[in-house]
Amino acid sequence: MSASFSAKPICLPAFPSDAPVEARLAASKEYLHAGRERLRLQHKSSASGLAVVRGLAALVDGLLIALTEAALASWSAIPGNSSAPIALVALGGYGRGELSPLSDVDVMFLLPSKTRAAVAKPMLEHFTREILYVLWDCDLKVGHSTRTVDEVFTEARNDIQTLTSLLEARFIAGSATLYEAFAQAYRSFYTTEDPKGYISARLDDQRVRRQKYGDTPFLQEPDVKNGVGGLRDYQNTLWMARVKLGITSLDELVTQRYLATAELLEFRRAYDYLLRVRNELHFMSRHVTDVLSLDVQARLALQLGYTEKNELQRVEQFMHDYYTAAQTIFRLSKLVEDRLALSIGRGESAKLSFKEVLLAAKLQRAKHIDGFVVRGRLLVAERPDVFTEDPVRLLRVFRHCQQLDCKPDFHLAAQIRASLNLITRDVVESADANITFRSILSEAGGVFPVLQLMHEVGVLGRFIPEFDGLTCLVQHEYYHRYTADVHTLETIRQLDLVFSEAEPITLKYRTALRETAEPTLLYITLLLHDIGKARGISGHAESGVIIAGPLLDRMGVSPEGRALVEFTIKNHLVMARFWQKRDVDDPQTAAAFAEIVGDAERLRHLYVHTFCDARGTAASLWNGYKDTLHTGLYLGTLEHLKLGPDLQANRQEKIAMIQQELILKKVPGINAEEITAHFGLLPERYFIQTDADEIALHIKMVNRLLQSISAADSLGALRPIIEWKNDLNRSHTVVNIVTWDRAGLFYKLAGALSVAGLSILGAKVISRSDHIAIDTFYVVEPGRGVVQDTAAQETFARTIEAALMQNKDLYPEILAQAKKIYTPRPVAGPQLSFPPSVEVYHELAMQRTIVEVQARDQIGLLYRLAKTISDQGFDITFARVGTERGVAIDTFYIEGSETAQTTDETRLDQLRETLVGVITPAPQPTAS
Repeated sequence: MSASFSAKPICLPAFPSDAPVEARLAASKEYLHAGRERLRLQHKSSASGLAVVRGLAALVDGLLIALTEAALASWSAIPGNSSAPIALVALGGYGRGELSPLSDVDVMFLLPSKTRAAVAKPMLEHFTREILYVLWDCDLKVGHSTRTVDEVFTEARNDIQTLTSLLEARFIAGSATLYEAFAQAYRSFYTTEDPKGYISARLDDQRVRRQKYGDTPFLQEPDVKNGVGGLRDYQNTLWMARVKLGITSLDELVTQRYLATAELLEFRRAYDYLLRVRNELHFMSRHVTDVLSLDVQARLALQLGYTEKNELQRVEQFMHDYYTAAQTIFRLSKLVEDRLALSIGRGESAKLSFKEVLLAAKLQRAKHIDGFVVRGRLLVAERPDVFTEDPVRLLRVFRHCQQLDCKPDFHLAAQIRASLNLITRDVVESADANITFRSILSEAGGVFPVLQLMHEVGVLGRFIPEFDGLTCLVQHEYYHRYTADVHTLETIRQLDLVFSEAEPITLKYRTALRETAEPTLLYITLLLHDIGKARGISGHAESGVIIAGPLLDRMGVSPEGRALVEFTIKNHLVMARFWQKRDVDDPQTAAAFAEIVGDAERLRHLYVHTFCDARGTAASLWNGYKDTLHTGLYLGTLEHLKLGPDLQANRQEKIAMIQQELILKKVPGINAEEITAHFGLLPERYFIQTDADEIALHIKMVNRLLQSISAADSLGALRPIIEWKNDLNRSHTVVNIVTWDRAGLFYKLAGALSVAGLSILGAKVISRSDHIAIDTFYVVEPGRGVVQDTAAQETFARTIEAALMQNKDLYPEILAQAKKIYTPRPVAGPQLSFPPSVEVYHELAMQRTIVEVQARDQIGLLYRLAKTISDQGFDITFARVGTERGVAIDTFYIEGSETAQTTDETRLDQLRETLVGVITPAPQPTAS
């Protein structure tokens, strides 16, 4: 089964049959240590990845051969022992002759079919003691099984994983005759017993696995083994080809015309590179890992010989090479898979042979267009010179695919790749080519698949050289999941969904975009929005505008359209930053943002762009809470732009209508005077984004608080009134707290929620002029959405009472609770693209004093920040808190007390310095 391999082992250990266990173990450990060290040094000396994994496999072979021979000798030396032929067989990656430094060693004890249990059991117990125990004591991870020949075939029929593992079975020691008879029978079995079913199952497995790993090789933290374009893609190709074609080496894919010679060389080079990367990752690590996490990429690059002085450049070069190799493996494995799928006739042609499929394709009614022929869902070239004759066809071919719902066949895709040199500057600037490209970008709801195909075959980067600089570009930002090019395409996929899906969250964005003059213009904006990153992440929005200008001219975008695209590129980060750090309920926020956008057309484009940009960054980056903030800012700004000078009168009219509605509604237990008082004791901003039901709830809660005054000894002894409400649509819980206002109220509330084990998404803080505080927190159970644990509610109530009425210090309890549920993500190297910072400043347009904190997430951070602000004599009137991949981004509006006015720059500087002390990690003790 598995092809033989050669690697020179070091001197094999010899074990006399009477050698004690301790001696065998010591000799084994010394042998493995010496061999591993030799191979590690070879790896450091730039040995190929394949040479090292084969060397490690050969090293283990040597030990197993010696242990097995000694075990056989010692078993035979015991008088009265019954024996049966037994073979030790390597399986899986070890059977393939490839072991990375931390890989499992999978072996099987193979016995003849009719072996009696009375004979097998004592033999196997002996072999377990003599072989497996030694391997375990040598810290090898061993997967082992015992099967008779009959059991092998039974399990292979029932389990595809077992069948696959046995494809790579390789003889190690014991009875060679038994193994050879089994190997011959097993090869006949897997090549004749439903190979089509096996291929179908493997193709489905590939599809599911690739979906799990993002359906792209270009994740920012890829998995070398299981990710798209990883080692598993290459290995699956070999498994499927072995079963379907009966081959023992990938060389035979060339002779059977599944791959060209050059493609096979590419395939092998890429596989070897990934093996080398994985070997280094394993040599660096104590525990098995195959993920190139951001915090190891810089060190990994250095160890692999990337010597750029700048760490980010070193990582970029390394990851560029990794992505190139992974893309090669993905592309070529897909090529073989597609041909194998065709040969087994998946789908409607499942019962046809490969020849019958080809014959059926020829008999289909052909459609001729522009030098191509459409047969079914495939587009083929009529002649070899189709692109030489007219290079602009290299663009039109994709427009035809988009219009006719088809894709290039294998040969046409290869022909496109081979013709990329025909896309010259003349073609790039050709009016015909740009008209075609604009047409592709104008197909609302159907742009992503075509652009992705253009990118895969290399046309997109050739035709848009400005975009080519994003290819395989690592984004050193903690919330990005993809490389810059794939992120851009993912944003376009999201715009397709806005146009085409009936998903509730997309409908309002479709409505907004449909109200613009040219909705599909946003495709161009998304394609170009990060184009400036080719010159560097910092200032990329401004660079993008400069780069985009000539490109927009080439594509014939109108002056009005160009102005809109350039505005959106320049400001594509602004809207999210605004609602992340500002109180969207505050009228001043919408007014300030309206000053930036200027008109409703820009606002609508920016609104939809921000949504697509975020959803194309990482699937987890967008949620109902963020969508609410984003839409709230959009609607408030749109209202401001539409009404202009009439806005204030309109708002007053709405507030009066809400007040009258509540009076007429006759809230149980509440009289009209209380409602009128509530409206007179709160600022206008409270009523703008607070709906009538929530206002009614607050009035009832205030009523309950006032009624409890008679039962309390003092105002300080008043228990807070608390109401919990699960918002399933937004997947968070709203906690309303009404209590007597006092110094430090916010940090105590935040601390009590932390003690209750809840994560705070955001908060609204407001007080009536009679000193009754109405605070609203948006919380979730960590990783589980709405709060379903009533114990958490009880803990919060008990804790906040202790904090407010007994002035209890909550920090020790916060630490104790957080350690149970909180696993901080390490932030190191290029991951922390935004360094820890504290900003305290006056926002003149909003007439607010704002504190912005960005820091590595720490246990109890929010509590400590809020307490520090309170201790410095400032009150928090608004808070927006958030954590993205281990980095906390918090914003507070503050007001001064009698001792600390926000106009006192000295006190603000002191506040800033104190907060810096809070977020600065304590120095680690050094060893004496």
